Amino acid sequence: MAVQVKNNQSTPKEKCDVCASRTLKEFLNTEFSCCMVCEGYYSFNFGQPVCSTCHLFLFSSDIDIEDGQQEVYAEVKDDSDADSGNEEPGVESDFYTPKPKRPTLRVKPIPHKQDKLAERISLLTVSTKQDHVPEGLVDSIPPEVLLVVFKYLDDISLWTAGRVCTRWRQILDGETTDAQWKEFCKLRWPLFYPQYRVKKWKTIYTKLLESSPCKYCLESMMLQSTPPIEENSWRHRRLRSELKTLKSDPPEGIKATPLDRHCCHWQASITGPQGSPYEGGLFLLYLQIPQSYPMRPPKVRFITKIFHPNISRHGDVGLDSIHHNWSLALTISKVLISIQSLLTDPYCFVCMEPEIGKLYLTEREQFNKVAKLWTWKYAMHDFLFPMNIDLNAEL
Repeated sequence: MAVQVKNNQSTPKEKCDVCASRTLKEFLNTEFSCCMVCEGYYSFNFGQPVCSTCHLFLFSSDIDIEDGQQEVYAEVKDDSDADSGNEEPGVESDFYTPKPKRPTLRVKPIPHKQDKLAERISLLTVSTKQDHVPEGLVDSIPPEVLLVVFKYLDDISLWTAGRVCTRWRQILDGETTDAQWKEFCKLRWPLFYPQYRVKKWKTIYTKLLESSPCKYCLESMMLQSTPPIEENSWRHRRLRSELKTLKSDPPEGIKATPLDRHCCHWQASITGPQGSPYEGGLFLLYLQIPQSYPMRPPKVRFITKIFHPNISRHGDVGLDSIHHNWSLALTISKVLISIQSLLTDPYCFVCMEPEIGKLYLTEREQFNKVAKLWTWKYAMHDFLFPMNIDLNAEL
């Protein structure tokens, strides 16, 4: 009598499915357990998708870090041979020279680029140990000292300090008025217009900040590192023309506005297309316009969380037109229209998030359900008063 032995070993496909499901559930968490790049090797991520070390190395706040605009070779002339214009003409050789002396080409060092690169590489050489705060240290700081320190903090740092302990939160609530939180919201998200009467602006600020995929990018958006740019340059005239078109005849569901005088930093908003799981949502984006625009494409990132296969958990957009297939005919308006159409028709063969792309292809109903939940929770603060929505779904 033959005895059939049951094989408990799972196939490679089943193991892959289990791993994909685990990764997808990790993606659905409001906070990430470790950095998606180094997996906690270099530094702690504090719930962000990327730790501060990897973010400094991979996502620089310098808008021209990849442009190569810095001059490497320059013509250098010897000042001793230069004519001041006040000397009397001398011999014939002063007027007629057999061969003009050719200026020498010298290599100019670029210390700021080398220093930045060396600094980033040094941060990646060894792992960083987690800091341990001594017990009782936070409660032992006098409130007078805390108030002096809080005066030097920006809005995100104030909000983060209020989450350290109850005592710090009570001190900040007594010193920070609701009008200040309203001003913080207008400065961080100028394209956010609530359609209802706001009773507590700190709650709106909290929800908008929690809806951002990366707080480091949200903070660098306000730093506005602006290189010296000529006012009458081709870039300036082109951006001024594009801004005029966006204000006079904006595409449906799309808005954009510069955040600085030189138009290096922009914020844009895209309304979720009708018939898609993103319908009704207001998705905010951050654009960095390089000095060499329109020769080089802008850097575009979402600053509103979205469940989409072509948009990473960090907010990066997987669109060819802003990476490899950039053309001078493309404008900021056309880029935003392409991103809006990408929300309706994702490209799942090459994805920023392969697990979400697989879910879109195999279980469309489940994908639509999760995408709608994300839209309600993170992208509808302008119409829905902030509410607690459970994102845990059976996958």
